[in-house]
Amino acid sequence: MEQRQHHQRAPVWRRPRENGIFLRWLNNLPRHLHNKLEARIEFTLIATMPDKFILMADRRLLNAVPTIPTALESPTGIVADTLARPLQELRISLTDRCNFRCVYCMPEESFGKDHVFLPQTSLLGFEEITRIARIFVSHGVQKIRLTGGEPLLRKHIENLIGMLAQLKTPDGRDIELTLTTNGSLLAKKAQSMKDAGLNRVTVSLDSLDDVIFKRMNGVGFPVSDVLHGLDIAHAVGLGPIKVNMVVKGGMNDQEIVPMARYFKGSPFILRFIEYMDVGVSNNWKMDEVIPSSEVVRRIAAHMPLEAIKSNHKGETAERWRYQDGSGEIGVISSVTQAFCHDCTRARLSTVGVLYTCLFATSGHDLRALMRYGKTDQEISTAIAHLWRSRADRYSELRGAATKGMERTIKKIEMSYIGG
Repeated sequence: MEQRQHHQRAPVWRRPRENGIFLRWLNNLPRHLHNKLEARIEFTLIATMPDKFILMADRRLLNAVPTIPTALESPTGIVADTLARPLQELRISLTDRCNFRCVYCMPEESFGKDHVFLPQTSLLGFEEITRIARIFVSHGVQKIRLTGGEPLLRKHIENLIGMLAQLKTPDGRDIELTLTTNGSLLAKKAQSMKDAGLNRVTVSLDSLDDVIFKRMNGVGFPVSDVLHGLDIAHAVGLGPIKVNMVVKGGMNDQEIVPMARYFKGSPFILRFIEYMDVGVSNNWKMDEVIPSSEVVRRIAAHMPLEAIKSNHKGETAERWRYQDGSGEIGVISSVTQAFCHDCTRARLSTVGVLYTCLFATSGHDLRALMRYGKTDQEISTAIAHLWRSRADRYSELRGAATKGMERTIKKIEMSYIGG
């Protein structure tokens, strides 16, 4: 209070993306001090005065370091949460950076040129990622998906893929190793990733119309380059390849039928995703959601469809087959037909924070356990304890909650924890 009397104006609150001066100061510290501080003050909220800044609070300080139970245990290959959902899939975000500014994920108004991304020293190293992934596999994870941001921006990603591809399930089977990308660098990276051990890719593509697609990706990237990447990925064997289209009412819903027609009879599986209220930066509105039932209705009016069984329990997409046998589509209805009851996915952020739901408000800092020198058994026990305590079902609650719930809960951005 005494300090404020020397200035003409009160402190100004700035959003995390505006705190470049603070992160530059942090990055210039000796590495041992940087690591100790940065683990606690990433994306710090700062009150600034004309000649100084004051550390006030931290959005990510909310990520608690997990407690390690006194009684350590060995993994059994299966662990289930409070709703009897087993842990089967791990999604790993490799970077919070992306070269697109998609309106539903990292809109330009929230992630502009002055946005400060995480310093490289804060990211999990490849050895740390592999160590954590190995522990998750020992608990029953059979599939690992690499996400971002845009994961292909992570340097030497092939090295990580090669390390993860060596992991085996408790009964000796290979894990399924997949990756989700916007496709911008896919043509360049497809062969090297396949050689390293990647099984398949999923590619985001929200329109075939260049004008619409450039408006949605926010950086003017052309459709043709993504389509070329798809062809290359198919040629090198990264299939079956799924193509994800996020449908936002009033922006690209007129592309539903053209997209279906284009990919019908191709080696690619097109999936339509309802526009979701992930994070808080995309200004989500329920009236911009096109229900999956409407997507199916529009396509079936031109190309008859029939429902088919899911490939496995917990699959996110509802499958529909063209009646003439020329392929299938999928619809992911996380808003209108929540599938929380079957969700078996855990998410690991780029800095090693475990999230048990895509719509989480906070997570559990596994990186801290590693860097504090905890053993694999201690970390494994902590993970098992966290999963057994899991009760997340945001999408089901969203459907039953009072209006405005999605705007009052401050959820983690999808670009930080992956989709």
